[in-house]
Amino acid sequence: MSFLAVIGAAVLSALAAIGRVAIFAGQTLSHMIRPPFYGREFGIALLNIGWLSLPVVGLTAIFTGGALALQIYAGGARFNAEAVVPQIVAIGMVRELGPVLVGLMIAARVTSSIAAEIATMKVTEQIDALVTLSTHPMKYLTVPRVLAALITVPILVGVGDIIGIFGGYAVATGTLGFNAAAYIKNTVEFLEPLDILSSLAKGAVFGFIAALMGCYFGMNSGRGAQGVGSATKSSVEAAAVLILAANFILTGIFFSI
Repeated sequence: MSFLAVIGAAVLSALAAIGRVAIFAGQTLSHMIRPPFYGREFGIALLNIGWLSLPVVGLTAIFTGGALALQIYAGGARFNAEAVVPQIVAIGMVRELGPVLVGLMIAARVTSSIAAEIATMKVTEQIDALVTLSTHPMKYLTVPRVLAALITVPILVGVGDIIGIFGGYAVATGTLGFNAAAYIKNTVEFLEPLDILSSLAKGAVFGFIAALMGCYFGMNSGRGAQGVGSATKSSVEAAAVLILAANFILTGIFFSI
């Protein structure tokens, strides 16, 4: 019976945590459509989440696209199917690798930064100061960051898709002997509007998850340096797992037969 009690306690704790996150997400969405809006905080979040994430997104995408081209060529050579490299690189980057890798990079870079920043503000009682000044912490801290992530991460995903495809193109034409014009033609003809739409939709969902987890764990962090570290670690873990789970669900929705 004690073993069952431990399992039951763990399940109840997990359900309670899911409920708290769901309530936090609902409150965030409700505050998005109600004034006041803090344009300066929103602009800073756009810069930090979008523009400053471009280098890591670009480097990740170009090396992934190049490695994908090499792997597909090596695997296709076993079945005399080397010619499918352009098509598989395009569909692999746009449908899966582009959105997922950008989401995970945003979780590593942005989620941790948001959680650490807000948790530090809580430890130093800056959030209490906002309340004293009649400023709603969620409107001032959470809404600008989540809204900025919703807007910028799909753009980052689109840029990452393009750079990843270019990485595959550079490797294929530079070392594998593919014709440049034929490679581009096969890539453009193989991609469909649904592939691009699904990629951007995944980017929006992943951006929402990444920013929301950073804000949630930052707002609910413990006191002291240990609380800040724990909030940062937990936010990245939760964001990464939820992004992968959301990717599975969205893939099933867009491409279920």
